[in-house]
Amino acid sequence: MSDVRHVLVLPDRDAAEEVAEALARRFGSTEEPRLVRDALAGEDDAEDAQWLVVVEDPAGRLDAAALDALAEEYEGWLESE
Repeated sequence: MSDVRHVLVLPDRDAAEEVAEALARRFGSTEEPRLVRDALAGEDDAEDAQWLVVVEDPAGRLDAAALDALAEEYEGWLESE
């Protein structure tokens, strides 16, 4: 199976950090997720940024619907790759 990458989009850094921690608890994920600040296009204010939690899933074993549900708990969503 080919490598899969999941990108969860969250409204702020705190939510992104909480989701990253929840990944290990809920899914037993051993891959360390990357947190990436994503400034919104056209926004000058540094506060106007989304945060991405990027999860490598080399075995393709993480359920996209469950990841989306997790992101929704923190007012985010799973971005389709």
